[in-house]
Amino acid sequence: MTKTVNQKAWLLVLPVFAVVAFSAVLPLMTVVNYSVQDTFGNNQFFWNGIGWFQELLDPSSQFGERFFDSLWRNLLFSAIILAIEVPLGIAVALSMPREGRSVAFCLVLMALPLLIPWNVVGTIWQVFARTDIGLLGSFLNRIGIDYNYAGSALAAWVTIVTMDVWHWTSLVALLCYAGLKSIPDAYYQAARIDGASQWAIFRTIQLPKMRRVLLIAVLLRFMDSFMIYTEPFVLTGGGPGNATTFLSIDLVKLALGQFDLGRAAAMSLVYNLIILSVCWVFYTVMTNVDAGSRTVSAESDPADAAAAGSLPPATTIPLDRRAA
Repeated sequence: MTKTVNQKAWLLVLPVFAVVAFSAVLPLMTVVNYSVQDTFGNNQFFWNGIGWFQELLDPSSQFGERFFDSLWRNLLFSAIILAIEVPLGIAVALSMPREGRSVAFCLVLMALPLLIPWNVVGTIWQVFARTDIGLLGSFLNRIGIDYNYAGSALAAWVTIVTMDVWHWTSLVALLCYAGLKSIPDAYYQAARIDGASQWAIFRTIQLPKMRRVLLIAVLLRFMDSFMIYTEPFVLTGGGPGNATTFLSIDLVKLALGQFDLGRAAAMSLVYNLIILSVCWVFYTVMTNVDAGSRTVSAESDPADAAAAGSLPPATTIPLDRRAA
């Protein structure tokens, strides 16, 4: 018999497609249209082809130099953020209690920075780091440290990095804490019986079990840090000079400040392509790591394989002989 497939369910999906087309596809097509055209004003455009992309990817041109400078700032910022927040988040997660009344208090306390809007975070640190009325700025100057985030590139970078660490380390810590909570107590009991040290427990039990959540945390933090805009824009406006002008800030200045729509559209498409490429790499790594960890777990731990419903052949044969 031929089974009849009801296609009416697609009618329920059509509103979603309409919303996505209106909110994502149409703006994307508009950006693509601007990226291959140029204008002299008065809403009159003429074909420019891939001219903007060639100029963008040419480091010797003024536009290309501007783009690559902002790109290196973004990559450096993301590298610093990941190097600080991932180990710090793991350390915080390891120090959090696993049971008791203090668990809820710690979880709420860690989630508080994540609830603050991005523009409010920038405003808070803008006031907090001021040298005249800010607690941090005035304190550093009183103890003899020449600190002024509005006049020093190093101070601006330190302030933005510290602000991001304060705001987003909680996300890494909560993800790592969820990974730690999923580890069965039997692993820790076996480690205590073997006399394993705390470092050995972390290296052989906790870190492998947190591998997936760590990859997710790295992916999320890279995306957020690479697309950062609101906090540094509110805090420094991209200054002093161009010291904290990341790609997002440079893109807004180019599109809205200079109203150079063609170059801005080309830069935004390349910017988006970089983010999508990195996300694809992370997804591929996560998939391979997950598949590899399942294979290793099935080969090294027969108990886990039995729980999954697939006993190894070497284990089932002796059991069958004894039963016989």
